[in-house]
Amino acid sequence: MRETLRPGLTARLDYTVPEDRTVPHLLPESAEFAALPPVLATGYLVGIVEWTCMRALDGHLDDDERTLGVHVDLSHEAPTPPGCTLTVHAELTEVDGRRLTFAVHAYDDNATVCRGTHRRAVINAERFHAKLRARTAASAVQGPSESR
Repeated sequence: MRETLRPGLTARLDYTVPEDRTVPHLLPESAEFAALPPVLATGYLVGIVEWTCMRALDGHLDDDERTLGVHVDLSHEAPTPPGCTLTVHAELTEVDGRRLTFAVHAYDDNATVCRGTHRRAVINAERFHAKLRARTAASAVQGPSESR
């Protein structure tokens, strides 16, 4: 991690919601989701918040480092229909070793859509991929029910 990785880093993301990021498209195999209104799905909202937080870190991680989301505490207060632009603000509020905490706020032209906190962990990309390869290999040998 670079010395510049400190509280106070910010990012903003403007995201125009496409039809395929609405609730019925979240898990197309789910009849329950398919029956819901076509507004921005909470699952996609979480991804957009994560994306904004990652943008705040641009240039502040070493080349072999990435971050992974490890905790989400977000409200979803208002629906955002397709075609509307969601604006997300993220601010890095705490650096605790490799744990990063962000305050986030998202809104569209009509209302606050989301607010809360998101935590990310700084990882070494190669070590993570090595562990993932080992875990994938172990699951293939054990089978899905034995690896639980």
